[in-house]
Amino acid sequence: MKVYFAGFGPGNPELLTVKAYKLLKEADLIIYPGSLVEAGFLDEFSGEKVDSYGKSLEEIVDLIEKAVREGKLVVRLQSGDPSIYGAINEQIAELEKRGIEVEVIPGVSSIFASASAMKSELTSPDIPSVVVTRPAGMTLEKDEIEEFARTNSTLVILLGIDKIRDIAERVGKIRGYDEPVCVVYRASREDERVIEGTLADIADKVEKAGIRKTATIIIGRAIKTARRSILYASR
Repeated sequence: MKVYFAGFGPGNPELLTVKAYKLLKEADLIIYPGSLVEAGFLDEFSGEKVDSYGKSLEEIVDLIEKAVREGKLVVRLQSGDPSIYGAINEQIAELEKRGIEVEVIPGVSSIFASASAMKSELTSPDIPSVVVTRPAGMTLEKDEIEEFARTNSTLVILLGIDKIRDIAERVGKIRGYDEPVCVVYRASREDERVIEGTLADIADKVEKAGIRKTATIIIGRAIKTARRSILYASR
């Protein structure tokens, strides 16, 4: 007995992996997060579709177990890549208790779709590290944004666009308010938008654009660096 957890990617169906696409084509049951994956994106797949939004962990696992025991091919869709804020560990633990094997299929994260939209790298010869984090909120009591801001890393902040002014202020106190920032709204989708600025003005620009969700915040000098890499040095 087996269920597949597949990353749907950042929203553009063309960014599905070939493996995930083939599984969705064959699936008898597709369980998807309706708050993040639009139902219309799944129209070409003939399997039964169930929106997991608002369902408890137990309801989702019961649904998977019932279908798998009936011999159905079940795909549990996750937005982006399942390994980034996918909340899959608790689902997998419960399924394994019930004797159900899980295979995880990676997806394109909004992090990388955002970098593509920016036409930029997240690293540079002088900035070799990337930190992925999120601000404190409903499910996180305390964050580590200041601690990460003190490192020489590009900061990628997810699930925090509604706190952009607070984030810019906190990071700006440490790095300086001239630090480059990009906000990418709905990366890879038809209505994608890229807003560039600094920690001094990014909050004003985002608020003026009316962006309140589904956006990635990327902070750091690597996104504006064009220094020649050693990879292209003369031999």
